[in-house]
Amino acid sequence: MPLNSKIAPDLSLNTMELPENLEPDNPLWQFALAFWQHVPAQEACLALQSEGWSVTRILCAGWLALNGRAYAGIEDATVTEWRDRVTGSLRAIRTSVPKAQASYNALRTRLASLELEAERIELALAWQSLTTPHSEQSTMNKSDILIRSNLAAAAPESGITADTRQLLSTLGDFLIALNQGYTQPC
Repeated sequence: MPLNSKIAPDLSLNTMELPENLEPDNPLWQFALAFWQHVPAQEACLALQSEGWSVTRILCAGWLALNGRAYAGIEDATVTEWRDRVTGSLRAIRTSVPKAQASYNALRTRLASLELEAERIELALAWQSLTTPHSEQSTMNKSDILIRSNLAAAAPESGITADTRQLLSTLGDFLIALNQGYTQPC
């Protein structure tokens, strides 16, 4: 047995199967960038994330609602696996690096950049699954009802709590206001 086989792990067991034709710069990513510029929406998303919510699921729910489509809360397994294995791992590493010590700022900045790129890939994976032909238009007539329904569908298994209800209301109000100026789907 070669010496390095004991040291090096079998990476084939850890490698994910990802599609070759991902579109990282897609309408969902563009929506996410614009959405993230609104500080109260950003803060609400981060607060929900700290409660176990996925920002990607929230963004998907909002984007679909603004495009007149319902979000069932079900996502492709590859999106979930990428979030759990890559995006979540990078976030955990970044948040474990001390904020208060300036000597770690460069590392935290690089990790944040990697985390953002992982989120971009996560959204590209979501975009690919959301644009498949089996996606259905919503039968809901009122866009504000669709927006709030989609956001509720993005809830983690633990559901909506009293603490998260106000954050969802903030996001819903923002998306409704955004929808009033939204002239064409992303």
